[in-house]
Amino acid sequence: MNTRARRIAVTLAATAVLPLALSACSGSGDKDGDSGKPSASGKASASASASRNGGDMGGSAMEQPFGSACAAVPKNGAGSFDGMAKDPVATAASHNPALSTLVSAVKKAGLVDTLNNAQNITVFAPTNDAFNKIPKATLDKVLNDKAELTKILTYHVVGKKLMPADLANGSFETLEKSKLTTSGSGESYTVNDSAKVACGNVSTANARVYIVDSVLMPKS
Repeated sequence: MNTRARRIAVTLAATAVLPLALSACSGSGDKDGDSGKPSASGKASASASASRNGGDMGGSAMEQPFGSACAAVPKNGAGSFDGMAKDPVATAASHNPALSTLVSAVKKAGLVDTLNNAQNITVFAPTNDAFNKIPKATLDKVLNDKAELTKILTYHVVGKKLMPADLANGSFETLEKSKLTTSGSGESYTVNDSAKVACGNVSTANARVYIVDSVLMPKS
C-alpha cells in the first residue's frame, strides 16, 4: 500500500471510532463511572424532590404521627411508635401509660380480643385526662355497666383505616353502629366538634390510632 492509501485508511478508521468515543463520554456524564448508579447530582435532585413531597424516598411525612402529645411518647421500647407498630391495638395501648384508663375499660368490657383480632380499623383513643373530665360517680357507674361500657368503647372504633386526609370533613359509622364526625386540616383535627386529636396517625399492627382529649359519647 502506498503512502496516500495508508493516509486514507487511517482517516476512515478514525472517523469510525469517533462516534463511539463520543457516545461513551456522553453516557459517563449521567452515571458514576460505569456502575449504572445515578450521579451525585441526580441523587441530590431526587432527594430534593422527595423533600418537597413531604419526606424521603422511604415514606411521606403524612405517614408519621403528629400532634403536641406525641412528644410524650417514649423514643424506644414497646411504648414507642416503632414498638406499637408491631403489636395489635389493645396490646399497643397497654404500653402507653397515658391510656391506662382506656385499657382498663377495654378489659372490663371484654373487648381485648375483639380489638386485637380486628383488621384495618381506626381507634379514637381517649387519654386518662379525657376520662377524668367525666364526674367520678358517672365514670364509676359506666365502668361497672358492661353493656353501657361496651356501647361507649365501640363508638370509638371505625371499621376501616382512616388517614389524616380522611378526617378533613368526614362522617363514619362506628362499630357501635352510630356515626361520628371529623373535621380539620394539617395537624389539627376535631371529632364530633368537641374532642381534639392530641396525637394522631399512630400505627399499630392492625389499626390506625388517633389519641383524643375527650371521651366520645354516642347520641342514642
